[in-house]
Amino acid sequence: MKIFEKAPAKINLSLDVLHKREDGYHEVEMVMTMVDLADRIEMQELPRDTIIISSQAGYIPLDEKNLAFQAARLIKDRYDVKQGVYIHLDKKIPVAAGLAGGSSDAAATLRGLNRLWQLNIPMKELQELGAELGSDVPFCVTGGTAVARGRGEKLEPIASPPQCWVVLAKPPINVSTSEIYGKLNARGIKHHPSTANVLEAIREKQFDQLCDELGNVLEEVTLDLYPEVRHLKECMQKLGADGVLMSGSGPTVFGLVSKEAKVPRIYNGLRGFCKDVYAVRMLT
Repeated sequence: MKIFEKAPAKINLSLDVLHKREDGYHEVEMVMTMVDLADRIEMQELPRDTIIISSQAGYIPLDEKNLAFQAARLIKDRYDVKQGVYIHLDKKIPVAAGLAGGSSDAAATLRGLNRLWQLNIPMKELQELGAELGSDVPFCVTGGTAVARGRGEKLEPIASPPQCWVVLAKPPINVSTSEIYGKLNARGIKHHPSTANVLEAIREKQFDQLCDELGNVLEEVTLDLYPEVRHLKECMQKLGADGVLMSGSGPTVFGLVSKEAKVPRIYNGLRGFCKDVYAVRMLT
């Protein structure tokens, strides 16, 4: 039997860091939603007790460094599963992009193996497993739109944002999340986004207000370290996107666009100097 799961990308409509915790992590408050750019995960049981991962993408690890591999090993160990599994990752989400591609793959692996092996693990328990793998994995287990607090594992599902187009562009660089958080001075953050205002805009379906309230405190670190990201953000604004923000720790920048007629101009303008550009919808 084969099981298929979609692993959508996420974007941060807001990302605030409140303080650095005693355990070394940062206390965050984020509003996240998913977009229709997704990896496709295929899972098939193997007779021998092993985990094999393959992918058409030549740039990702296929061993224990891969989060999907870690997810499979975790679920096998925790629930004493003796069967093996073959997992194929059909990658569409760029790697190290601030779009949670690896986290979403891990979440899809947890959901898929729960079905494949008929383990009947409740969704809440799958999220708790996901938290052992990475801060974005619990959100990716359920998807939708949510406020994430703590390290990202405390989730409050909320209504979907106003529907719009999302143009994503990733410059040809990779950014390390740990490096960006390591260089962030939580006490010296100049401007904190208002999570309350973002939530109000979503609740009232006020697209213009949502665009005005977009904010990400990690931008002040990433944009200084990587001028390409700043240039990309400025270009997207000049091309007419209604709201522009870096997602996660970067380097992907996204633009929210209300009118479909504006999308081709923004997409083509970015494609002139950036290879990884996508025009997608929010998943609602």
